Amino acid sequence: GWKADVSGVISPIPSAAQSPLSFIPKTTIVELQMEDLDRGTWTGRLDFLLSCIGYCVGLGNVWRFPYRAYTNGGGAFLVPYFIMLAICGIPIFFMELSLGQFSSLGPLAVWKISPLFKGVGMGTILIVSLVAIYYNMIIAYVLFYLFASLTSDLPWQHCGNWWNTELCLDHHVIRAGNSSLPVNISNTVSPSEEYWSRYVLHIQGSSGIGDPGRIRWNLCLCLLLSWTIVYLCILKGVKSSGKVVYFTATFPYLILVMLLIRGVTLEGAWKGIQFYLTPQFDHLLSSKVWIEAALQIFYSLGVGFGGLLTFASYNTFHQNIYRDTFIVTLGNAITSILAGFAIFSVLGYMSQELGVPVNQVAKAGPGLAFVVYPQAMTMLPLSPFWSFMFFFMLLTLGLDSQFAFMETIVTAVTDEFPYYLRPKKASFSALICIALFLMGLILTTEGGMYWLVLLDDYSAGFGLMVVVITTCLVVTRVYGMKRFCRDIQMMLGFKPGPYFRACWMVLSPALLVYNIVKYQPSEYGNYQFPTWAEALGILMGVLSCLMIPMGMVVAVLQEEGTLWEVGGSGA
Repeated sequence: GWKADVSGVISPIPSAAQSPLSFIPKTTIVELQMEDLDRGTWTGRLDFLLSCIGYCVGLGNVWRFPYRAYTNGGGAFLVPYFIMLAICGIPIFFMELSLGQFSSLGPLAVWKISPLFKGVGMGTILIVSLVAIYYNMIIAYVLFYLFASLTSDLPWQHCGNWWNTELCLDHHVIRAGNSSLPVNISNTVSPSEEYWSRYVLHIQGSSGIGDPGRIRWNLCLCLLLSWTIVYLCILKGVKSSGKVVYFTATFPYLILVMLLIRGVTLEGAWKGIQFYLTPQFDHLLSSKVWIEAALQIFYSLGVGFGGLLTFASYNTFHQNIYRDTFIVTLGNAITSILAGFAIFSVLGYMSQELGVPVNQVAKAGPGLAFVVYPQAMTMLPLSPFWSFMFFFMLLTLGLDSQFAFMETIVTAVTDEFPYYLRPKKASFSALICIALFLMGLILTTEGGMYWLVLLDDYSAGFGLMVVVITTCLVVTRVYGMKRFCRDIQMMLGFKPGPYFRACWMVLSPALLVYNIVKYQPSEYGNYQFPTWAEALGILMGVLSCLMIPMGMVVAVLQEEGTLWEVGGSGA
């Protein structure tokens, strides 16, 4: 392949009809090939595989999949989940890896395949930057709880602290005397919930998203620490992050197995597992269930964010990404299911201890990680140990996903300006981390959670769908399906079968268009976001889409030749 060996032999470069850079003069291709010497590659094949696993297996596997499963038919949810994995997840995953590995370029420079659509890469970088800002804030919350677990008595275990209100009800009181248990405990609040909202967030200091309040300096320091850790791990690009993932991608599985074994041995665990997996096949008739399955696959695999393409761009030319695709995608699905067993076994125990139904203790998102599960840990012997292990698992799950986001941004920009930025990649990475840290300071305020929810709901929603649909259409119809399949054959020795081609051309884009129509206003608890905040969120999604026509205008003004030539048609 054109990017494989550059020891003075230029003959292996593909012909103009085959190369994704066929419209670039061959002298430029040779220059690109020589630049690749300074770009860096994985030091081993396992580096790439573990980085992909760490990128895909993240916080969503723990706090989103179990909740989505039980609210959408329990065990029956696995039917649409695996169908969507086959139609959307695996094909788009393989497409991104193929684009990255063949071109050896990042999410911006790869659009040399069709300069007219370079705005797709610009939209990707905007989305990833917004996600990186709030994702590292979640890691900061995890660090906060990790340090708080280093004590003999967890601070969210009892009421009676300065941040507690008269609504606080200690679960130890409930267990001590069921005879005095109130008939309706819905108006009470657990100590862990008040610790999260009133102490960690101090959300009572803000009246809403328009009133951020003061900066919480303890959260600000945790955010600074999380950015420092991320920077140190990506300091030398994939050569450093590729080694860190040997720990961050594998250690969560050890902790997850420990939590699973501990969970299923608890009294009442079966109640939670039964609630989690009991199939309700009537749910399959609802379009909502199929949309939820597609969204879970889409976000858990991280397609469209540029991370997969970036990682693959550091591969050797003949790396077997076809095999790696199935290892990572199926491994991610199995991890989600196992996480559900670990989570709901503990929630079943918690349900029995509190004497309430499982659906009253089960929550999705941050509520599970920072309220329900910490409360469950206080019911176990050696609760600080189990709390520390849980949050250490969340830390490692979050970090390697954040590595991918940052590597995507840095690689994309340095590939655009290789002569200027590659020699100063460490300094450039530091500037990016500092800039994103400063933009994330709003999230450390008393009203920061409202901004985090807004970013979570809109930064990677509508815009990300449009980016992925456009990528599928450009690769299959502008660049050309035949040419793309020939490129894959050059790398792997075989062409993709009818299954992949059908998904790329029709099935995956159609399903993604269907998911775009799903719109729900943002909310946090009982707080409804004002109209201007909703408009700001929608603007975030639309802005990444607007990058596509803006990129077209720039390409037409800069490039020579006809519009068809600028588009890089694969005809």
